[in-house]
Amino acid sequence: MSKIAIVTGATSGFGKAIAQRLVAEGWNVVLTGRRKERLDALVAELGGPDRAFPLCFDIRDEQAARSALVELPERFAAIDLLVNNAGLALGNGPAQDCDLAQWRTMIDTNITGLVTITRLLLETLIARRGLVVNLASIASSWPYPGGNVYAGTKAFVRQFSLGLRSDLSGKGVRVTSIEPGLSESEFTLVRTGGDQAAYDRLYAGAHPLQPEDIAETVHWVASLPAHVNINSIEIMPVSQSWAPFQIYREG
Repeated sequence: MSKIAIVTGATSGFGKAIAQRLVAEGWNVVLTGRRKERLDALVAELGGPDRAFPLCFDIRDEQAARSALVELPERFAAIDLLVNNAGLALGNGPAQDCDLAQWRTMIDTNITGLVTITRLLLETLIARRGLVVNLASIASSWPYPGGNVYAGTKAFVRQFSLGLRSDLSGKGVRVTSIEPGLSESEFTLVRTGGDQAAYDRLYAGAHPLQPEDIAETVHWVASLPAHVNINSIEIMPVSQSWAPFQIYREG
């Protein structure tokens, strides 16, 4: 019998590529997202309702998440793998210029939504001796100008992953934080408010990570023996590295 994965934020970018990769390896998948037409198209692409099941809801809405999970048919209810991919960044300016509403949206999506669906599925994952994969970011460890709240949310995701590992000791549940660097996806268009020119400038000549690279990493983690846990993986394109600390000088 095929194992079951649930992938949040599956309508584009990392989530879509992860779902495609898992189905290609024989998994059946539950897909979550806010855009029903994209979910339905992805279900069709992945082989129809025998291989994929869509749940259309906003990850920030706890009651919607609860109701959606209750609607899972029996053949998709025994979740073996939770991929917490849903998340976003909004804006890249300094904290003193940022929109507080955008900060709240990032916190509600990247933190509150992630912990909510994780909690709702924990009993099932414990019963299945399953796996939680959380998509964090190198921003969880390395600050940069304009990262402010986005980086803070991803630092939470990384620490929450470690905390889960501690709390689930002896339960057989594996937990991994995957922390990508410069990656090309719709994520950046969302962050820049749809600014295609800014998107193009960011990636020009950089050979950034692609969604398929992250999907391959998730599949590798999920395919390891049950006694092996990867605590965290930090991934960057070869073109990305570190620069000197910034120093502000008066005068």
